[in-house]
Amino acid sequence: MVCDLSSGSKTTVSVIKADVGSVAGHHVVHPEQMVLARSCMEKAKKNGTIIDYHVFSCGDDLELLMTHRHGENNRTIHELAWNTFRDVTDKVSKPLKLYAAGQDLLSDTFSGNVKGMGPGVAEMEIDERKSEPIVVFAADKTEPGAFNLPLFKIFADPHNTAGLIIDPAMHGGFTYRVMDVLENKVVDLACPSEMYDLIALIGTTGRYIIEEVFRTSDGLLASVSSTTRLNLIAGRYVGKDDPVMIVRTQHGLPATGEVLVAFGFPHLVAGFMRGSHYGPLMPVALKNAKCTLFDGPPRVVALGYNICEGRLVGVHGSDPADLFDDPAFDHARTIANTVTDYMRRHGEFMPARLGPEELEYTTLPQVLEKLRPRFKKL
Repeated sequence: MVCDLSSGSKTTVSVIKADVGSVAGHHVVHPEQMVLARSCMEKAKKNGTIIDYHVFSCGDDLELLMTHRHGENNRTIHELAWNTFRDVTDKVSKPLKLYAAGQDLLSDTFSGNVKGMGPGVAEMEIDERKSEPIVVFAADKTEPGAFNLPLFKIFADPHNTAGLIIDPAMHGGFTYRVMDVLENKVVDLACPSEMYDLIALIGTTGRYIIEEVFRTSDGLLASVSSTTRLNLIAGRYVGKDDPVMIVRTQHGLPATGEVLVAFGFPHLVAGFMRGSHYGPLMPVALKNAKCTLFDGPPRVVALGYNICEGRLVGVHGSDPADLFDDPAFDHARTIANTVTDYMRRHGEFMPARLGPEELEYTTLPQVLEKLRPRFKKL
């Protein structure tokens, strides 16, 4: 394949995911779900709706990676994803009685954009550089704030990213767009000048979530993450949010290796069993992206591509480089297993279990309501 970079058209990369049912509990996507989803994507590619695609899974989440020319938040692309998830639910998940069929589809009808309807979305519209490497991340059994610490390391911490010191194009730092998911507001904070303000916010991972990162010198978009909080949409616990993220690398941005090393520390994230516990985020190969022990530990995968005139250039056609399929991450996985054992020995005592503000959408309020009449003033 030869790329023609003369067209000048912007390329949009969209990752849209949903839990539409899984095998043996919240475990793994069924092969027939993947087959049907690929069929839907292939039809869209043949009729010109999308340029290229890759269908993959992380745990019990079906992930649709698409490239196209329609821009972000496009009705046609979002409806394609919604209809794909609906078809998979109706034609595979329900007939096979898969667990939690259609769990992330919180509406019966499409309203023009899947944001706010359950599925997670990360999209970026870009002018392709001379070479356009990207890494697509997907996590299972955790919340969008799970990416806060790695994103801080990648774009603000010189101990993680040597390019912040060495590369003149990065020396001016990066600006973070942070979303307050409770107030539905965003704020832009530039690093390193506003680093302390940034940490003050994003350290509260359940409320302040990094949505986008830009290069401060010229506004070049470097990263975008999903920010969907299912419990805030549904008003009850319907499963953890399982975020996705796209990160551009190289050429005045962090190198691919600098991006990946941020996940070499399996930091504690909220989610795990019933979305109500803390556990380490374990970087794994695609083949190991299936949660078992206490429905965990939480997993993250990394798919490497180059974008060429909208096409996904992987190691075999549109098949990605499976970037965490590397013994270099064995130590991180060993630490994650050790930390999992340590956290689980706490049982249902904090800090293994989330705080009450994070449990208000679970059955805990029902327990408190049942016991309320029995509480007596001293």
